[in-house]
Amino acid sequence: MRVLRWFIGLVLIGGFMVGNFFIYQGPLLVKFINVILFSALFVLFRVIFGPSPADRIVAVDILGVLIIGLLALFGTYYRQGFFLDVGLVWALLSFVASLALAKILEGRSLDD
Repeated sequence: MRVLRWFIGLVLIGGFMVGNFFIYQGPLLVKFINVILFSALFVLFRVIFGPSPADRIVAVDILGVLIIGLLALFGTYYRQGFFLDVGLVWALLSFVASLALAKILEGRSLDD
């Protein structure tokens, strides 16, 4: 069963890469945005169906990093600086949230 899931994932990723980089004729930044959005789908799967709370916390942290990268690409594509400001605030909040969730996972309160 595990091999079948890996094979299905590999076929999905390969199909997406071929479609995104060889069939789709858009700008390169849009292709990179598509890659980040496709990656976010897999991370969201891990957030929803993660086998343990630690896996879900790591997945939420990775999702925050993907959103920051997406905001940086949006800022480059639209030539607007406020996307980077939003990305910086998002990074700080994501870091604090990861620390808080890790403390709760250890069984300690936020005041410790």
